[in-house]
Amino acid sequence: MTTIVFFNNKGGVGKTSLTYHLAWMFADRGVRVLAADFDPQANLTSMFLEEDRLEELWPEGEHPLSILGTIRPILRGTGDIAVPHVEEVADNIGVVVGDLGLSLFEDKLSDAWPRCLDGDESAFRIISAFHRVLLQAAQTREAELVLLDIGPNLGAINRAVLTAAQYVVVPLVPDLFSLQGLRNLGPTLRRWRQEWQERLKKNPEPELQLPVHSMEMSGYVIQQHAIRLDRPVKSYSRWLSRIPLEYRIHVLEESAATTVGARAENDPHCLHLLKHYRSLMPMAMEARKPMFFLRPADGAIGAHAKAVQDCYLDFKAMAFKIAARCGIPVS
Repeated sequence: MTTIVFFNNKGGVGKTSLTYHLAWMFADRGVRVLAADFDPQANLTSMFLEEDRLEELWPEGEHPLSILGTIRPILRGTGDIAVPHVEEVADNIGVVVGDLGLSLFEDKLSDAWPRCLDGDESAFRIISAFHRVLLQAAQTREAELVLLDIGPNLGAINRAVLTAAQYVVVPLVPDLFSLQGLRNLGPTLRRWRQEWQERLKKNPEPELQLPVHSMEMSGYVIQQHAIRLDRPVKSYSRWLSRIPLEYRIHVLEESAATTVGARAENDPHCLHLLKHYRSLMPMAMEARKPMFFLRPADGAIGAHAKAVQDCYLDFKAMAFKIAARCGIPVS
């Protein structure tokens, strides 16, 4: 099982759409995928599921089939994680359903983090809850690949999810805010990685399944803007050209000298430059399917039909690059 999280503490970079489309692309290439929604906004869940089904999963009162229902015994202090529900959306795709109430877990995770240093078993059970949910859910689906979606922040929920991730992919757009996000993201991930390794040494229960991954940085994906009158091409190119340097310095802690002359197009850390398919996304949302699966009946005719073909090849190339970087067998 390979676990990848798409994360940037700057919002608006398209990470949820990226996670959704890559789940479908990997599934289309024969990989058994588990998509887990750990963002309290639950946007990934709402992309996968029809509104009627969401009403069934999020009824009044308890939500036993969502991630909140799975961790509720820990939240209440009455037990350990419940058996996770995996929602089947396709033969090769299962979803751990998100929940707006997941934010209730933030304080408990914050409190448990320092207590791990005291060898507190209950603290380790709290911090490792997401990891153990994923292990059980992936086993249920016989998943080969687990894709994680989290919110754009540096809070305790994201820290717990990231400790459960083997690989981290950073979605970016070419603007000042993405670069600022990298300057915060890199040092924070390094600190969390180091702190978790220190805590692992204090684990009092050898039988407890704890994540031992190192949050390995796999690279970044740049989602290109559509050209707009208020965003000149020159400005776009300027921010794009700075990404390789900023990523290496702030995320990888490399010297600026290693990036002389580097461009995103030839930077080995750039997993893909993804085109902006602004004409397809509204149709895909209406049809409730990935952009690259749109058909003439969905409105994808003429130039749109060609864009759908290009979109499929674009996401396929990105999926293969990520698979090669993360050791995922794909054909």
